[in-house]
Amino acid sequence: MRGTDVLAASDAAVGFLEPLVSRDWSRAVPGLDFTVASVIAHAACGPLWYAIDFTGGPGDDGAFEIDVRADAEPERLLVSLRTTAALCAMTVDGRPPGSRGFHPAGSADASGFAAMACDEILVHTHDAGTGLGESFQPDPRLAGLVLARLFPWQEPVPDPWAALLHANGRLDLPGRPRRRSWTWHCAPLDEWDGAIPSGLARRGGAGPRVRRQSCRRALRPGQQRDPVLRAERCLAERPRRRATVMQGRAAGRTRHGDVHAAVTRTGVAV
Repeated sequence: MRGTDVLAASDAAVGFLEPLVSRDWSRAVPGLDFTVASVIAHAACGPLWYAIDFTGGPGDDGAFEIDVRADAEPERLLVSLRTTAALCAMTVDGRPPGSRGFHPAGSADASGFAAMACDEILVHTHDAGTGLGESFQPDPRLAGLVLARLFPWQEPVPDPWAALLHANGRLDLPGRPRRRSWTWHCAPLDEWDGAIPSGLARRGGAGPRVRRQSCRRALRPGQQRDPVLRAERCLAERPRRRATVMQGRAAGRTRHGDVHAAVTRTGVAV
């Protein structure tokens, strides 16, 4: 996958959300500790972090503190999403062949970062649409590319978008209950050993998720940890939490392989 795929994901997300900017973006996303506005702010942070991480190389040595304001107007959030996606796309296509960058899920290459950016944008646009009562349907081909790149162990189904949502813990498939946790394979595909990650084999997923202001958050009655916000723990606390995220994921605690914010959701794995 390349920068053009990141731009395609961004175009699809913005094209879907632009007609909805007059709606109430303070509405909660069902089952998630996000509003429509905050989940799009969160989605916009991912591609920016990936551009930084890929440029910085395989070591997690920077001292960045980056965020996108969730209290901004919807139009500005969409500008932010399109901008960070463009930066990520340029970085992915501009780095020398063979370059790698840091990610808690593995040392990612250009295609890995492109796929992760697409996954963040597509899945969280789905979340925003759910909060607004609308159904987001991106290009099935793009969804299939992301699925094959990040979840090579996922069994194929006729609908690649449904399969990608299932891989991210967003829905059930016939005979396949919703994943309670998940992980990515962002290193080059030729480095995958062909095995299903042990956490997925045992529990059907990877780890719980994250929310911005607090990387740990108490669950409300009846809620479960949500792995959807995956490889990105609390952006604000990213530097000091990076080393423990993967351990927390495996232990079923707060995770977000990357640095988002611990988020909880009812019956969903983010």
